[in-house]
Amino acid sequence: MAIAMITSLFAIIYWLTIASDRYVSTAHVIIQRTDVAGAQAMDFSSLLGGTGSNRADQLLLRDHLLSIDMLKKLDKRLNLRAHYSDSRHDLLSRMWSVDDSIEHFHNYYLSRVSVEFDDYTGVLIIKAQGYNAKMAQAISSLLLAEGEQFMNEMVHSLGKTQVEFLEKQVATMSERAIQARQAVLSYQNKKGLVSPQATAENIAGIVAALEGQKTTLETQRSALQSYLVQDHSSIIQLDQQIAAIAKQLAEEQAKLTSDTGKPLNRTVEEFQRLEMQAAFAQDIYKVALVALEKGHIEATRMIKKVSVIQAPSLPEYPLEPRRYYNTLVFMLVIMLIAGVTQLLAAIIRDHKD
Repeated sequence: MAIAMITSLFAIIYWLTIASDRYVSTAHVIIQRTDVAGAQAMDFSSLLGGTGSNRADQLLLRDHLLSIDMLKKLDKRLNLRAHYSDSRHDLLSRMWSVDDSIEHFHNYYLSRVSVEFDDYTGVLIIKAQGYNAKMAQAISSLLLAEGEQFMNEMVHSLGKTQVEFLEKQVATMSERAIQARQAVLSYQNKKGLVSPQATAENIAGIVAALEGQKTTLETQRSALQSYLVQDHSSIIQLDQQIAAIAKQLAEEQAKLTSDTGKPLNRTVEEFQRLEMQAAFAQDIYKVALVALEKGHIEATRMIKKVSVIQAPSLPEYPLEPRRYYNTLVFMLVIMLIAGVTQLLAAIIRDHKD
């Protein structure tokens, strides 16, 4: 019990007189999307009772703020090693050496900086401790600035990768569209037809006209045969005209359709297929151009913004260490250990007796 009392006395002296004051600067932030689609998705998910994709962003930001990379940036800008290892502060709360390894330095950093995520509000709560108020505020302010830069660099890097991919796709689609148009032009030159469809329609019109003339002549011949002999000159002349028209009609119809050779209807089908491929390639190229332009816009603007709900505070009173609380807890623990030790010793003595 005497040892417990002596230990408690040392604890009282340390916590109430020796322990150095540590100031705590607090900041509250949330990540918001500046694009309309992302904001709509976030609002819809928030209606379902969650924080949507923002939760993943917040946790990603939290991990970065507590990382060794962030610690190195803070040390470079604020010289944290010198601040936390300053010999003017008590030995138990400060770093023991300015030359400690990065692992020990990081462990100490985690004991002085906390980033907590509030599941209910979706807010990140940043708390940074320093041996003076200005340093504590400087740490939390730099954490905010570096965190926002990190989120934007990450988004812009992703946007840049997407733009590079889209640029390659646009180049490929452009080449395909040009090749498809070249195929159409080559086919036109090969067939000597600018528009096989128009040519087929013209021939169809000629066939219709010839069939009309043939029908008219056959009607006239039938009328003459009713009162003239078969070998009359008028009937013979009509027969010759009908035969000439039938021959020309067969030739024109053969241009349109035929079981052999390359009729015009097959030419029209091949030309339409080439034109369809060219139009399809052109449509894909247009879609790729639109996607590329959108990618350029998204890559150059800030899509995610770290909104500050509470700016880093400049503390006026040192909240750490909690002197009376730590003293009381330490004394209770020591007394409990001493009581358990005495009880065990009494039990052992009883067994020996």
